Amino acid sequence: MATGHDHFDVIVVGGGVNGTGIAMDAAGRGLKVLLCEMNDLASATSSSSSKLIHGGLRYLEHYEFRLVREALSERESLLRNSPHIMWPMRFRLPHRPHLRPAWMIRTGLFLYDHLAKREILPGSRSIEFGAADPLKADITKGFEYSDGWVDDARLVVLTAKKAQQFGAQILTRTKCVKAEQGASEWKVTLRDMTNETEKTVSAKAIVNASGPWVSRLFGETLSMPAPKMIRMVKGSHIVVPRLNKDTEAYILQNEDERIVFVIPYEDEFSLVGTTDVDYEGDPRKAKISPEETDYLLDIVNAHFKRQLGPSDVVWSYSGVRPLMDDEQENAQKASRDYSFEVNSEKGKAPLISVFGGKITTYRKLAEAATDKLCQFFPEASGRWTKTATLPGGEFDNHESLEQKMRGDFPWLSERVLSRYVRTYGMTAYEFLKGCTSMEDLGVNYAGTLYEKEVEHLVKNEWAMTSEDILWRRTKQGLYATESDVEALDRYLMKTAAPETRATDLHHSA
Repeated sequence: MATGHDHFDVIVVGGGVNGTGIAMDAAGRGLKVLLCEMNDLASATSSSSSKLIHGGLRYLEHYEFRLVREALSERESLLRNSPHIMWPMRFRLPHRPHLRPAWMIRTGLFLYDHLAKREILPGSRSIEFGAADPLKADITKGFEYSDGWVDDARLVVLTAKKAQQFGAQILTRTKCVKAEQGASEWKVTLRDMTNETEKTVSAKAIVNASGPWVSRLFGETLSMPAPKMIRMVKGSHIVVPRLNKDTEAYILQNEDERIVFVIPYEDEFSLVGTTDVDYEGDPRKAKISPEETDYLLDIVNAHFKRQLGPSDVVWSYSGVRPLMDDEQENAQKASRDYSFEVNSEKGKAPLISVFGGKITTYRKLAEAATDKLCQFFPEASGRWTKTATLPGGEFDNHESLEQKMRGDFPWLSERVLSRYVRTYGMTAYEFLKGCTSMEDLGVNYAGTLYEKEVEHLVKNEWAMTSEDILWRRTKQGLYATESDVEALDRYLMKTAAPETRATDLHHSA
């Protein structure tokens, strides 16, 4: 890592949705920001969600009305600001009378419709299922309501890009190994995880947004006791062949009072999840257990005509949610709310730590955290993110952009065009510039992933490994063979890694 001493207003530790959200907000208010992430952006919890922008219908049963109201009001702001990676989705809830009576569901949906103002999303309604539906014949009635879909990992990357556009320095594969609190600033040691070199920087304030590591960072790096502990809860998902041809998702009730989503995923698949299991150990090593796989398959098989077994699971992933430890007996009842701890003793540089949170409220969390941060920076400007468009989102909807791109790139295949729209939006024009045929996109590595896109991801989105590209940036790992991955690894080894580090270090100098 380059030598020298850089000074910042704020150092954000953690490259998940909360860390990048705070970095973006603070940089947009005029603060000099550095964000460090010890792995890839969104490499832990933030890429392992159920991919939903939702109020949390089931949280109403736990009386978390403030959290649900805040999340519901955020849905439409996010859908407007990021139409490429977020879009409305209708959810069908099959009615199981012995689990929840119809009046209870109707009451919950009425609250869901009216706790916050809706302009984009239609309200709920009762529905009937027939022979053409994918559900079993004994399931005849249900309900339908609106929420939203999000590509979670891309949300994190694009938020980091927006932060960078405002001058923030984003250092991936860079671990904060030591932070010493002085009277007016923090002295911070950063380690480049690719070559083990270290660099010292300083900042007036630190934000600990390290997700599952938030409590651990206090003892290991900050040399102080953690003000509170988090509860680590593992949530696992499976991806299976598409269970329904239509565009709606399903929300399934289970005998243990939990719910499981079945969501259309990447054209040919369905995403099924999630579980709630208390977890101890390294969050990076979280994996689905056979019991979790069986649990999810059993719920699906209880509802759908098509019966699935373990051999139908195309892919699975697990993430550790850092929830506030409210001492609930069941992991599923632990709050998805968030809180901050501000360490600002007189004569000490301030530290703000983020506990809990969920993707839907990430912008509100970042705004609230940055408000607290700006108490120490009176020159900072005010709130701005509610209407801020993320990079590539400068268009109205998928249909209008697809039509425009068909006119501009008539040679582009429909599958590639559709994915570029929902992955990059207007940014696709940057790497399609000068291309006049599919051949101009270069080598095809897997699915709809071509060399031009890989170049773009390495140069502009901090991608360094095949996993970064195939799973977090594009989801084309679903179509990749072992030889595809090896070919991409060879290409990246030859060209990507040196360029990426050089770019990062250039920005950090």
